[in-house]
Amino acid sequence: MHSRCDLACDHCYVYEHADTSWRGRPKVIGDQVLAKAAERIGEHAATHRLSAVRVVLHGGEPLLAGPDRLRRAAEAFRAALAPDCALDLRIHTNGVLLDRAFCELFDELGVKVGVSLDGDRAANDRHRRYADGRSSHPQVLRAVELLRRPAFRHLFAGLLCTIDVENDPVAVYRALAELQPPAVDFLLPHATWEEPPKRPSTAGRAPYADWLLAVYDRWEADGRPFAVRTFESVHRTLRGLSSLTESLGLEPSDLVVLETDGTFEQADSLKTAYDGAPATGFDVFTHSLDQVARHPGIAVRQAGLDGLSETCRTCPVVRSCGGGLYAHRYRDDDEGGGFDHPSVYCGDLMTLINGIAGRGNPLPAVPAQGTEPVVPAALTEQQLDELARGHGGPDTVRALARSQLAVTRAMLAAAWGASGLRHSAAWDQLSTLDRTAPAALDAVLAHPYARAWAARRLAGDLGAGLGPLAGLAAAAAVRAGQGDALAVPVRGGVLALPTLGRLAGLPDGEAVVTGAAGGFTVRTASGEEITPADPRWQPVHRIRLADGWTIALEDTDPQRDSHDHPVEERLSEAERLNWTGALREAWELLGHDLPGYAEGIRAGLTTVTPLRPGPAGRDLSAAARQAFGAVGIARPATSPILGLLLAHEFQHVKLGAVLDLLDLHDPADTRLYPAPWRPDPRPLEGLLQGTYAHLAVTEFWGTRTLAYDGLPGAAADHARLQFALWRRYTAEAVERLAGSGSLTALGLRFADGMRGTIGPWLEVPLPAAAERAARATAVVHG
Repeated sequence: MHSRCDLACDHCYVYEHADTSWRGRPKVIGDQVLAKAAERIGEHAATHRLSAVRVVLHGGEPLLAGPDRLRRAAEAFRAALAPDCALDLRIHTNGVLLDRAFCELFDELGVKVGVSLDGDRAANDRHRRYADGRSSHPQVLRAVELLRRPAFRHLFAGLLCTIDVENDPVAVYRALAELQPPAVDFLLPHATWEEPPKRPSTAGRAPYADWLLAVYDRWEADGRPFAVRTFESVHRTLRGLSSLTESLGLEPSDLVVLETDGTFEQADSLKTAYDGAPATGFDVFTHSLDQVARHPGIAVRQAGLDGLSETCRTCPVVRSCGGGLYAHRYRDDDEGGGFDHPSVYCGDLMTLINGIAGRGNPLPAVPAQGTEPVVPAALTEQQLDELARGHGGPDTVRALARSQLAVTRAMLAAAWGASGLRHSAAWDQLSTLDRTAPAALDAVLAHPYARAWAARRLAGDLGAGLGPLAGLAAAAAVRAGQGDALAVPVRGGVLALPTLGRLAGLPDGEAVVTGAAGGFTVRTASGEEITPADPRWQPVHRIRLADGWTIALEDTDPQRDSHDHPVEERLSEAERLNWTGALREAWELLGHDLPGYAEGIRAGLTTVTPLRPGPAGRDLSAAARQAFGAVGIARPATSPILGLLLAHEFQHVKLGAVLDLLDLHDPADTRLYPAPWRPDPRPLEGLLQGTYAHLAVTEFWGTRTLAYDGLPGAAADHARLQFALWRRYTAEAVERLAGSGSLTALGLRFADGMRGTIGPWLEVPLPAAAERAARATAVVHG
């Protein structure tokens, strides 16, 4: 927004480091640049059907651009986006000009405000001063106090603190904590191998890690009173989840900088490397954002493990560290120079990650009920609101699927690590495929039952040997068309290749699976060679339900017994055809009866596992927390009930994935709560799961009640009774959850969302007879 600043911070990468491009740029961004930038953002969001876009108004000091220009920018960006694309608009400021008028403007425009502050006055004055040497600390404190007022508290995005190891870490932490920010970013000062960070002679070998760990210990002791992206990113990446910051983890960078003259730059932290380092040669008038995204300097920051140096790729903490911030890798040497090096903070990052991991329990703490939540990068605010209402469109469910894939990877790695083994052909194969054929590996690891073995192993079931790893590795190799031979266990006469099928009727022991383009061969211990043409090969049934969507009717995977109910054995051809017809009819009915749920189901449901029938007259279905994408069902008598069971169980699937990402309740609450639909009280999470699932049940019976539109008959009366019953039960359960006192801020948000979904159904008039029958019904088992 503005290329100059009213402070003269001596650690600023814009003015004090290698790049000098700011000298030749306009001081303030022009209206034509703003208009074209809004146009580019709008077309990019529309082309890629983005549900949200984040825009940060930056500098220099962006407040120097003045309120009128800031208003024009915000209005232009909002106008350029479709109504279903959210704009996350923020401004990052040094705070010295922030006054009530600016806060009122940002309140009107929905702009979140982040402020730079390095700690108490002594710490802040070490670098953040005016050009004449005056302290900026009083002005920044005044700005923060303004943001803490009730009228503007919702605008306060947090504080940004650049580390100086000569400042007392605990004093800095306390000074920031006293301001009660919602979040604090502790940033390593920008440095390269050519201009390394200062390391005082009195400090240890990893002074920046030591400094951060001192803060971490105090933050933990205080109960994590605010979010810290660095610490939370280490927690998350240690669990196999995504990082919240570009400076850690292997997630692709999705950031580009627009300068005041309309030129596009890579991450502005590159200004610390060399003069002109962030330049792309592109500008907003000539180039689209898709063209910018293909720039080699941006593409390399989206390459994950492949974009790192050889040293980094072999490092044990690489999935947490991610090579550190790209700019910090720069070295001008005789071996090609550039960024193909570890971070200049390599030792500090390893010490920090190992230090946090060694302190135990890298799980996020539960914030007190009603405190400001922090939404993980895996979900946007809009997606979180969709899920809170019980729904979740295709993009939202796919985001959950990506997070679940990361959890599966982490659990497999943890189970392997816990084995104590250093080497196995299966693990080596998985590691190789992760580099050479990641799509094939992900297709297997995304299979709902891929992590069932790991869950059992980590739960202490040492009888769950390492054999399933070989099946996963062999299946991925077959999908990749790679010819590596791998020994796979045969148990109970069956050799299983998850997502592909199983070979039955073999002698127990081992058989060697060799992948090849278009198929595979299996060599038994006796030397017999078997191909998929052999009648003993039982492929996974695939059922096409709609254009571009097929699901697996899973009756081959030995890990599918994860639903707490006995599973069916291999289906006969007649049974397969019955399932096929019933599922196709059920899907068609779901599109009519539950349109708010159907597309999310299509995006996330990959597998239906047939269960054995339950007691006569009882419909049987189940989801499994460690099997995202699968539901287990005993085929009911009618297709509408099959559709209802699919929707009901997929609610459990979605909420389970949410609970792997977010704390919705306090796990320390061990009380049991009455559930209206059960005779036995439930733990809080059980009540939450049931309530969430019954949102879909209520809507199912509600839409069928409306379809009957007052018509007489037994079917209509049954629908009205079920609707009256489930809307009453679900509404009661929502209020019980909200009144528990054990929901986190995000949990309360879910309660509000569920309340908003059930509310309109409570207003639908019903015959008095249906209401009386619902009140007279004692308990209905869901």
